[in-house]
Amino acid sequence: MSALVKSSLARKWVMALSGLFLVVFLTQHFTINITSVIAPDTFNEWSHFMGYNPLVQFVLQPILIAGVVVHFVMGIILEIRNSKARPIKYKKFDGNANSSWVSRNMILTGAVVLAFLGLHFYDFWIHEINYKYIAVGVEDSTRYLPELKEKFVDPVRTWIYVGSFVLLALHLWHGFNSSFQSMGVKSVKKGDGLRKFTYAWSVLIPAGFIFIALYHHFNHITA
Repeated sequence: MSALVKSSLARKWVMALSGLFLVVFLTQHFTINITSVIAPDTFNEWSHFMGYNPLVQFVLQPILIAGVVVHFVMGIILEIRNSKARPIKYKKFDGNANSSWVSRNMILTGAVVLAFLGLHFYDFWIHEINYKYIAVGVEDSTRYLPELKEKFVDPVRTWIYVGSFVLLALHLWHGFNSSFQSMGVKSVKKGDGLRKFTYAWSVLIPAGFIFIALYHHFNHITA
């Protein structure tokens, strides 16, 4: 096997592993956020723990940020290399007969999700940094739910969140399953249990985040 092929396989493995790492984070993030609807006190407790635990703040959080950067940079690199490997364009592209829209537009959906992450970081992470280290606000373990609800008062911001999670679902629909394929998991075949799980997860988790955003938005309107 040539060094070029080995390098290509290595890049795919990095892409797959970083994607699966982000899937784990997204699951954990949803688990905490859904408590804002079903158990508000628990949401405040868990959010406070995540916000002030040194291991989370100074070890896991930098790893998460690095995972996001690696995943999207590697995605761009793979897309560029794949394009260079096909210098001759097809005279006719037969749409889904060759590949799905989602698989052909992973860079597009990924770029929108990355832009959304920028907004999300601005809404929550930068706010936390300012509160704890710059403005040095008084430690308050009950502030998290009101702060979350405040973000979904604005209908424009709420629908940006909704649209971003729809695109995230599309991105995951192809990417989650492809991560296992890139790692050589041969059991990921059409109709098998693992494949069904990746598709179900790719829909249900983003749908859950959409539900959280709309719940707090409409709850504010009717309050």
